[in-house]
Amino acid sequence: MTDVSPSSTHRYGFVLTPNFALMSYSSATEPLRAANLIAQTPLYEVVPLSVGGRPVLSSAGFSIPCRDIAAAGSDYHTIFVVAGGNPEDWKQAAGLHPALRRLSRQGVRIGGISSGSYLLAASGLLDGRDFTIHWEHAPALAEAFPQLVPRQARYVLDGDRITCGGGVAPLDMMHALIAGRMGQAFARRVSDWYLHTAVAEPGGPQRGSSAERFGTHHPALVTVLETMETTIENPLSRRDMARLAGISPRHLDRLFAEQMPAGFLESYRNIRLDHARKLLEQSPLSISEVAFATGFSSASHFSRAYKQRFGIQPKSVRA
Repeated sequence: MTDVSPSSTHRYGFVLTPNFALMSYSSATEPLRAANLIAQTPLYEVVPLSVGGRPVLSSAGFSIPCRDIAAAGSDYHTIFVVAGGNPEDWKQAAGLHPALRRLSRQGVRIGGISSGSYLLAASGLLDGRDFTIHWEHAPALAEAFPQLVPRQARYVLDGDRITCGGGVAPLDMMHALIAGRMGQAFARRVSDWYLHTAVAEPGGPQRGSSAERFGTHHPALVTVLETMETTIENPLSRRDMARLAGISPRHLDRLFAEQMPAGFLESYRNIRLDHARKLLEQSPLSISEVAFATGFSSASHFSRAYKQRFGIQPKSVRA
């Protein structure tokens, strides 16, 4: 049975931080608007919120007028935090933390979209919870909150916590939330409204397959490259990698020479340096801490390798 009476309107708040991801916001709010149109009754109310009620500029340069989150209370059914990818913007949103904790105590369901999950973690609202975050921000979250382990999923529903990787994944998440309230048939009509014919499962991948990302389908190479991504702090030797892939070190070198743009050592170093760049841009770690977190024996060695790869010193990124 579904309840479509006007008195059952669910108020959804969307807390916007500076440079929030406009696509994520639209993917989350548009299905609610479509649901109202299809039902011909206000099932959902969408309310943009911000600290102080100030307008917030999106990643695309559009300004969204907002209400003050300080005035939000238990009359909200769900409140999502929608954030972008700049850690400086996350710091500016520190005023959100007390408000989010208060709303949680009042029984409001709390969610995070894209890097909004980072702000939920900083508010202490993800301890002991199952959750996800956009893959680009996972390294920064892991360094800042080592006790938290995000799942690589499009979205995660864990009781009164809802998290989503962002991008177009909120379309999938909203399909699930609308279906939970109104039934699958109604949710299908909403998704069809946006030509969203292939609704993904919550545990679906956020990124393309390793074979697609690395440009190789050789199983041994894929195994080694995936292992490189998970052994950044403590790199394995060529011999250990070859053993994992079930081939000889010489065969491993030959595969890199034939199918990859760089050899084993350079490919491994590049993966670690790419990870280091994310930490420099998104985490509060010092340059020395970033160096050790990415498997370099010293900050000077790391700085030389970083400049060779990206053309600038790590300190320039921080500056």
